[in-house]
Amino acid sequence: QVQLVESGGGLVQAGGSLRLSCAASGIIFSFDTMGWYRQAPGKQRDLVATITPGGSSNYAESVKGRFTISRDNAKNTVYLQMNSLEPEDTAVYYCRAVISGLWGQGTQVTVSS
Repeated sequence: QVQLVESGGGLVQAGGSLRLSCAASGIIFSFDTMGWYRQAPGKQRDLVATITPGGSSNYAESVKGRFTISRDNAKNTVYLQMNSLEPEDTAVYYCRAVISGLWGQGTQVTVSS
């Protein structure tokens, strides 16, 4: 089955941390650029971070220094470590396989002040 399944979202206080995971199946994961995006209520879906098959990463300015994207090609999984979370980080977070064109179903992250 071709799919991306996110996990790890939840409710956290400002300053806390969460780690999101996205497990891929049915795609050639090791050849695909993977990304995390987020969408807050009433706003467009924005890029958070991407990571190439070779491990090069790119981040939105708003999360640089706080978030880290990583991947484990042996487990077909991409991660997003989120530290120093702020209420403005509250959103549904989506995983994407860029070349395959797949999106996950999303996982809610809520940061309370």
